Amino acid sequence: MHAPIGNFDSAAPARDRLDALTRPVADAVRHWSGTVPADQILYADTEPDWADTATFVEHYGRELLEQSANCVVVTGKRGGGTTLAACVVLSTTRVDVNGVVRRRLGARKASFAPMDTATGETGMEYGGITPVGLPAGWPVLVDSAVVDLPYVLVGSGRRRGKLLVPGKAFAELPGAEVLEGLGVA
Repeated sequence: MHAPIGNFDSAAPARDRLDALTRPVADAVRHWSGTVPADQILYADTEPDWADTATFVEHYGRELLEQSANCVVVTGKRGGGTTLAACVVLSTTRVDVNGVVRRRLGARKASFAPMDTATGETGMEYGGITPVGLPAGWPVLVDSAVVDLPYVLVGSGRRRGKLLVPGKAFAELPGAEVLEGLGVA
């Protein structure tokens, strides 16, 4: 099967590569029930040392930067409570943590979650966190520009491998909320 973006000859339906995914991501793919068919969510094997966006596009092609998204875990704090959430923005932008995220979470303070919190709570590897398979109840804030793309390259839960996901599927993730201006230049 040929991938819809990039030159990933190894791309195959993610449900056929569950062994390459972390448990939470594999479970989410296995139980996918969105209007986007599960076989349109693809997995491509990649070099783990090249997982970070800048290195990834350097080795796999600069054109992928415009079709890639990052998923970051954030914390919102208000009083004694903390809310964890995921934010999905195009790789060419950064998350508006102190504006859009803070307001949406109703937090007094919002920040990126520490690495050990992000990996411990998601069951995913740092540098491979994906919005597919996040813990139940988490808000998943998705920039509208991500949903508008035909396909988006995003982490697979591990540093080795990427998911190629139809943009509109991000709006169907549990807890998803599509927001304008979440990703800023």
